[in-house]
Amino acid sequence: MKRKTSAVDFEQSLTELEALVERLEHGDAPLEESLKTFERGIALTRDCQSALQTAQQRVELLVKRDGKVQLTEFAASDGADTVDPDLADE
Repeated sequence: MKRKTSAVDFEQSLTELEALVERLEHGDAPLEESLKTFERGIALTRDCQSALQTAQQRVELLVKRDGKVQLTEFAASDGADTVDPDLADE
């Protein structure tokens, strides 16, 4: 059950992050509200990246051949599922 909760948490975080980005892109919020929104967005981004890294580690452990982990590339259908390389090191 924990795995499903993690997936739901990731999806909820991503949905909230998308809403925050949209709100910031409008640019009509006061500065203080925009800063709080930005801070929340950064926290959600880190949470999502952590969840993705955990998922990647689980996949690496599951894809074993001859006792060795072999990394396999996943083909993203539209590129939307890829991690921004600038954010990957945070």
